[in-house]
Amino acid sequence: MRLLIVRLSAMGDVIHALPLAENARAAGHSVGWAVERPFAGLLAGHPAVETVFVADTRRWRRRLLSSDTRREAAALRREISGFRADAVVDAQGLWKSAVLARLAAGGASTRIVGFAAASRREPASAILCRTQVVPAPDAAHVVDRNIALLGPLGIPAERRAPDASHLLGRPGPDADAFLAAQKRPFVLLHPGAGRPEKCWGEERFAHLARGLIRERGVAPVVSWGPGDERRAERLRSLLPKRPPMPALDFAGLARVIRDAALFVAGDTGPLHLADALGVRTLALYGPTDPARNGPYRFREGIVRNMADVSDDTVLQLALRLIG
Repeated sequence: MRLLIVRLSAMGDVIHALPLAENARAAGHSVGWAVERPFAGLLAGHPAVETVFVADTRRWRRRLLSSDTRREAAALRREISGFRADAVVDAQGLWKSAVLARLAAGGASTRIVGFAAASRREPASAILCRTQVVPAPDAAHVVDRNIALLGPLGIPAERRAPDASHLLGRPGPDADAFLAAQKRPFVLLHPGAGRPEKCWGEERFAHLARGLIRERGVAPVVSWGPGDERRAERLRSLLPKRPPMPALDFAGLARVIRDAALFVAGDTGPLHLADALGVRTLALYGPTDPARNGPYRFREGIVRNMADVSDDTVLQLALRLIG
C-alpha cells in the first residue's frame, strides 16, 4: 500500500504524528507526507518517509487569487497525484488538510481516513473523509489519538513513542562548533512559545538558572527559534555572560538538545523534539492539558498550572531530574 499522511503543521504536531509513518513503514508500506514548508526539515531523511510534499498554504492564503498561487497549488497536486496513494490519512482535522487529502485521492477507491467531527478542530471538515475515526476513550494523548487512524487501514501500532533520532544523522557544523566550546553539563532553557499564556516568564527562568548554577554548577544555555528572539535576549540579559546559541536548523537544534542534561520549556515544539530524542524534559504547562499534549516519553517532569507553582518547587524538580 502507498500511504499519504497529511499533517501540515506545527512543529510539535508533526513530531506527534511520526508514529503514523513509522508503523506504516514497519508494516511494509510506502509513505509520503504533505507538510508546510517551515516544517519540512523535520521529515527530511526520515527512514520511514519516502517522499515529502511541501505545501505553502500559509503563503497561498495571503495571495489567494494570484496566478503564482494557482500555479504552485496545481504543481503540488500533480506531484501528489504522481505518488498514487492507495490511502490518505488526514491527521490534522482542519479544512485545509481535509481539502488537500481529498485532492490527493486518485479516485473513489482511495481510502481517506480522518477523525470524526467531534475529534476535529474544524468539525465540519470531517465530511471530506470517507472513513471517520473516533479514538478510544482511553486514548488521551494526541500520539495515541493519531495512531488510532491506522486502525481502519489494518496497520498494527507496534511503535508508539515519536522518534526524531534521524535528525542526528544530518550534518550540523554550527551546532558542533557551539558544543565544542560549551561548558558541561548544561541545561537548555527555552522561554519562547507560540502563545503568551504558554510562557513561564524570563524572570522565573532566570531564577531557575541561578539556582542550578548555585546548587550544581550547571551551565544555563538559552534555547530559541524563529519568533523567540525577544524573550531569548531578555533571558540572556538576566544571566551571566555566556556565548549565545547560534541560529540552527532542526538538525542543529537536535544535536544541541541531545547533549543537554535537561531541557526546560513550556508547551512548544522544541520540547517535543527533546522528548522525541529521549532527552529529559521539565515541561511547564499552563492552559493546555499535558495528558493530551505533554511529553510522550518522559512524563516525570511535568508541572501543571505553572503560574501557581513556586519557583523553588520548579528548581527542586529540576535538581532531581538532573540527578
